[in-house]
Amino acid sequence: MPVKLRFGILGCGRIAARHAVQINRLGQLIAVCDTIKERSETLAAAYQAKSYCTAEELLENEKGIDVMVVCTPNGLHAQHTIQSLRAGFHVLCEKPMAIRTADCIEMAAEAVKAGRQLMIVKQNRFNPPVAAVKKLLQENRLGKIYAVQVNCFWNRGADYYRDSWRGTKEMDGGTLFTQFSHFIDLLYWMLGDVKNIQAILANYQHTGVIEFEDTGAVLLEFTSGVTGTLQYTVNSYKKNMEGSFTVFAEKGTLKIGGEYLNELSYQAIEGDGIDALPAGAMANDYGIYKGSMSNHDKVYDNLLDVIENNAPVAASAFEGMKTVEIIEKIYRAAKYVDLQSVYQNNTVQ
Repeated sequence: MPVKLRFGILGCGRIAARHAVQINRLGQLIAVCDTIKERSETLAAAYQAKSYCTAEELLENEKGIDVMVVCTPNGLHAQHTIQSLRAGFHVLCEKPMAIRTADCIEMAAEAVKAGRQLMIVKQNRFNPPVAAVKKLLQENRLGKIYAVQVNCFWNRGADYYRDSWRGTKEMDGGTLFTQFSHFIDLLYWMLGDVKNIQAILANYQHTGVIEFEDTGAVLLEFTSGVTGTLQYTVNSYKKNMEGSFTVFAEKGTLKIGGEYLNELSYQAIEGDGIDALPAGAMANDYGIYKGSMSNHDKVYDNLLDVIENNAPVAASAFEGMKTVEIIEKIYRAAKYVDLQSVYQNNTVQ
């Protein structure tokens, strides 16, 4: 019988609890770390693990760990991943891989140097309708792809950002990194790289709360010639409304919808379409807000298969880097709306 994998977790925020459940299913949680001592001690006590307050202390004292799970703020992913790889551990890094492409490249290089796996959490790839559309594309069932439309209409109020790293350029990076990087990942995973981008961004409701946009409209031209639009906001009134992916193609039109890319909204496909889909997982529920689908069980099944059987990684470091690269391209291309001028013009009689 294979020896259970031993895990550590850096960062004990809300998402760490999802990881701990899966770790307990497949292996053993050895140690956890958070700069807020109470968080670390609470998670450690639930799984009879050791608690630390700094990554350095954990890495120095826990040499028997097989896999380090990085759940710290976005701006620390690169630092903590590189430290863990240099300590000799495989790494599973939460999204986004980092908030700078250059950091992603360094992370991937360190994994090669260490001879260890670097895996990125992209759990929305496992949503049943998402997996079904990916299969259609792989089998060229839709023929030539003309265009795609992605909508992301979510709600994040001031309470979500209060007294937190969220909303800061240094640790959060931007709305596309924290809320919508899964959607950027799916655009790349489904359609390939992007060569031209135009974007208009604005902060309508979170002025003084966050250091970047809360709304964006993006026009994308893929290297394949496909055109795409991405419309996103965290200003949806009171609740998340839609996370959708619509494809217009030579032999079909279809839409993955629902709040979290979790439903097949409609389809018209030449020949046989998508059959009845299995039920998907529930969305991650954090009380004051909901996040993406909770498919971490499938992420961990893949992790185990990768380490024990040398199976392909579900979401590689290269793919994680491409997501970050496209987001950086969007921000570089963006024009920011001058809201003061807009409001003044709207009030002129």
